[in-house]
Amino acid sequence: MPNAVILDAESLGPQIDLTAIRQSVSHLEVFGQSTSQQARERLANADIAIVNKVVLDAETFNQLPSLKLICVLATGLNNIDLETANARGIAVKNVAAYGTASVSQHTLMLMLTLANRLPLYQRDVAAGAWQNSDFFCLQHYPTMQLSDKHLVMVGQGELGSEVARLAEALGMRVTFAARPGNEANDARPSLDDLLPEADVISLHCPLNDATHHLINAGRLAMAKPSLMLINCARGGVIDEHAALSALRDGHIGGLAVDVLPNEPPREGHPLLAALDEPLNLVVTPHNAWITPEARQNIVSLTSENIQQWQANR
Repeated sequence: MPNAVILDAESLGPQIDLTAIRQSVSHLEVFGQSTSQQARERLANADIAIVNKVVLDAETFNQLPSLKLICVLATGLNNIDLETANARGIAVKNVAAYGTASVSQHTLMLMLTLANRLPLYQRDVAAGAWQNSDFFCLQHYPTMQLSDKHLVMVGQGELGSEVARLAEALGMRVTFAARPGNEANDARPSLDDLLPEADVISLHCPLNDATHHLINAGRLAMAKPSLMLINCARGGVIDEHAALSALRDGHIGGLAVDVLPNEPPREGHPLLAALDEPLNLVVTPHNAWITPEARQNIVSLTSENIQQWQANR
């Protein structure tokens, strides 16, 4: 059985049982975090590298003649030099659909939060507006009843389909947009055709050349002033600066994101600064996926990837 090294186990969060992976290898060495340079040292005798976000580039591979398999503890592979890995005969496996229930739950939470103008009402309650009200309730921000509203989805994979199912349970009308960049060959209506009538747009598509700034100033200008925009896909699928301007100007009704272009946002971001403003705005720290069930599922799927790789060798 092969030797394996986990380079950034802390990315899985606390209280995750690695037994399934341990049982799939002869020896497992676990590191909480690793730099690329540390990765080269720690993988020197490893057959399998298990990694989430540590960058494994050509220079790293050139120093690791024993490496045969990379298991990524995520769906995205942008931190792996796939071309060099393939040239060196190193197999690369990822995990998919591990957090469908978790992310769809989070997406629905964001949708409900925006629809009920929770950021605005929570701010007012904290400031004493309810306590000093002449009436028994506050109702100066109009909420949105989601039943019968039109939800436009970009991305009809397992995750998008599950979000659609949950939204339909609330009585929403759901339409999937054509794949960006392939509208001419897609029977589904284009995002541009759907956008003017959309009450909610939820993004569940990969970030690529066709989806970078898919939601931009031009498309936001086509939207209803009540539109609620939700991004649980990748930072950069929306132009956050344009979306924030539209929100401030009342051209859209709400904005919620779980992702930003640079994570963590050590240099800050306009959306983070805007959280102090009286806006229907929610920013969550890329944690739609972090339920214990989803994180444990990553371990199980990684173990399956290792076993499948061994069986096919």
